Amino acid sequence: MTTIYVLDSFALMALVQQEPGAERVRELLRQARAGEIRLLMSLINFGEVVYQTERRFGAAAVNRLLIRLERSPIHFMGATRARVLTAAHLKANHRLAYADAFAAGLAQEYGATVVTGDPEFRSLGEKVRVEWLGR
Repeated sequence: MTTIYVLDSFALMALVQQEPGAERVRELLRQARAGEIRLLMSLINFGEVVYQTERRFGAAAVNRLLIRLERSPIHFMGATRARVLTAAHLKANHRLAYADAFAAGLAQEYGATVVTGDPEFRSLGEKVRVEWLGR
């Protein structure tokens, strides 16, 4: 069975900004390209990355990012009704951002590990496996 990881916006922003954790995200991308693992990301979390990139670096940086991501091995997952309801339930019962609830919900759906450095994921306890990226 292939190991599955869910990238939170924190993970992709670490890569974009060359912050601690960027090297691990690069390694996960390499493994996914080689077919060793599968990488998922919610389109909701992807939207976070887009707005944060534009806010910090401008629209041209977003265009460069989109080109890079089109070639990436990340599977971007839509916000289906079931996923929205799962995220809403997680948000209602835990102290985490709504977008983070989509990453957590995807991890639950696929039995995956969330890759993040966002401390809000601690509120989920053992409901979701987390690989912590350094700050």
